[in-house]
Amino acid sequence: MAQQQKNGQEPDLNQLRKVRREKLAELQQNGKDPFVITKYDQTHHSQEIKDSFDELEGKTVSIAGRMMSKRVMGKASFCNVQDLKGNIQSYVARDSVGEENYKEFKKLDVGDVIGIEGEVFKTKTGEMSIHASHVTLLSKSLQILPEKFHGLTNTDTRYRQRYVDLIMNPEVKDTFIKRSRIISAIRKYLDGQGFMEVETPMLVANAGGAAARPFETHFNALNEDLKLRISLELYLKRLIVGGLEKVYEIGRVFRNEGLDTRHNPEFTLMELYQAYTDYNGMMDLTENLYRHVAQEVLGTTKIVYNGIEMDLGKPFERITMVDAVKKYAGVDWNEVETLEQAREIAKEHNIEFEERHKKGDILNLFFEEYVEEHLVQPTFVMDHPIEISPLTKKKPENPDYVERFEFFMNGWEMANAYSELNDPIDQRERFKAQEEQLAQGDEEANTTDEDFLNALEIGMPPTGGIGFGIDRMCMLLTDSAAIRDVLLFPTMKSIGGAEGKKTDKKEEFEPAVKIDLSKVKVEPLFEDAVDFDTFSKSDFRVVKVEACEAVPKSKKLLKFTLNDGTDRKRTILSGIHEYYEPEELVGKTCVAITNLPPRKMMGIDSEGMLISAVHEYDGQEALNLLMLDDSIPAGAKLY
Repeated sequence: MAQQQKNGQEPDLNQLRKVRREKLAELQQNGKDPFVITKYDQTHHSQEIKDSFDELEGKTVSIAGRMMSKRVMGKASFCNVQDLKGNIQSYVARDSVGEENYKEFKKLDVGDVIGIEGEVFKTKTGEMSIHASHVTLLSKSLQILPEKFHGLTNTDTRYRQRYVDLIMNPEVKDTFIKRSRIISAIRKYLDGQGFMEVETPMLVANAGGAAARPFETHFNALNEDLKLRISLELYLKRLIVGGLEKVYEIGRVFRNEGLDTRHNPEFTLMELYQAYTDYNGMMDLTENLYRHVAQEVLGTTKIVYNGIEMDLGKPFERITMVDAVKKYAGVDWNEVETLEQAREIAKEHNIEFEERHKKGDILNLFFEEYVEEHLVQPTFVMDHPIEISPLTKKKPENPDYVERFEFFMNGWEMANAYSELNDPIDQRERFKAQEEQLAQGDEEANTTDEDFLNALEIGMPPTGGIGFGIDRMCMLLTDSAAIRDVLLFPTMKSIGGAEGKKTDKKEEFEPAVKIDLSKVKVEPLFEDAVDFDTFSKSDFRVVKVEACEAVPKSKKLLKFTLNDGTDRKRTILSGIHEYYEPEELVGKTCVAITNLPPRKMMGIDSEGMLISAVHEYDGQEALNLLMLDDSIPAGAKLY
């Protein structure tokens, strides 16, 4: 039935598009092709007219924008025009614009870009409007905008067609205007502190400065393999060596990792370095910068994210990683003397670690498991173990730890800062340890950068450095649920293209594999019957996946944020990460049991169960999440 409805709508949409093309052809034949117009004199934006109505009433203005609605009523009509600042109504009467222009206006479609010249006035109902004296078609829309009542709500379509999202959802446009202002405010603050903005290479032979897996590419002209940068750090430090005492860069970096609500493979990073200061200086700068940006963009130092208030006006908490683990996990790492002890305590607390992990690595695993979720208010977590900090100065009084902090809000890491390591001999040893980790299978480990070591040997002064995740900062300051909501064009899986290439490659190099159903093994039917009354109490509902992300520190679990047809969002955790990546599932329609009691999984309440089909094939378990036609609404009950 859903397919019939879909097929029933398609001819209508095609017919509407056909009519619009016919209108364009008629305009062109009559010498009125809108696409030959090169400019339009726009005197005001809609909001400026409303804000200055008393001053502009009775005066002639001209606005330009997209027509979002039109009501034709005989000899007089109304339309609504949306521009950068908002929208405004226009009254278009035949006696005011002339018979020919009115006839042209009546043929306009919702979505067309138009210019309106006329006098500012108020209607009888008190709405600020423009009494049109002339309407000009500036660009013909040949596509159909989403129906206004429902708007554009499918998240996958919104991210892929951001241009339509910006048209249909005013709050989205507001988010990106705020993002622009946030970056502008950061620059304004740092420039006022004497920092110099610079630009460093994106294509590098050695991608260092962070624990991340790089993207690789090939430069044909030099016949060399290169990488996309994962950090800005090592080049900015070279500039400190060169005598530029305060430098910063805001730019794209690229990390070959998964997609979820807080991660995108290309994202905006801001790093800065200041000679003759340390990580304490970076803490002061961070505190002042965040206050300045919030006040400048939001007009307050109190922000609300997902209903939780965070106060940037109060002094930020400062706590060591050891004290934080003691506070929230009840484990005093000062009493852990050996790697063997650390492993035993980890086993007692069900902390999964790898053979290569050392004592400091296990401390960090405890921090991630027990502490991070509690760091909602602005908090600096200081003095990290040396094992996880290859570019940082050791603490003189305790060389097992380094002068490093991470800045947390809302349980998220927002910034990472060091008293920068400037000892080239020590740095070479750290690189060597990283090379060993790389050999043991850690794809995120750094490799030795000889030119950077040469720069350190020239001599780098004592320096404080910090990296800020701009996208997460924008998420917090705009109350956006996912990183894709603050990226104009987030990374998306290609529709058809990527799958097509994979298929072509398989057909070229590998024989086609068909599932031999004789090898499929399914669980036997239950021998014991479940009474009908018990089963009938299970509430099977249709749910829409609004967000999906990997659960930190879990290789199996995915965390789903679901629309179940109610006013609140439902969280369900499902152990299907082995079979699906989070980005594949956003926007999908699934089935869940919604009346199960909440169950704690990795410290998160899972409110139900998503339904999957499981079978065994050739000795391997296979799983398929049940997905339905998107036309079925969220909350629909299954019988």
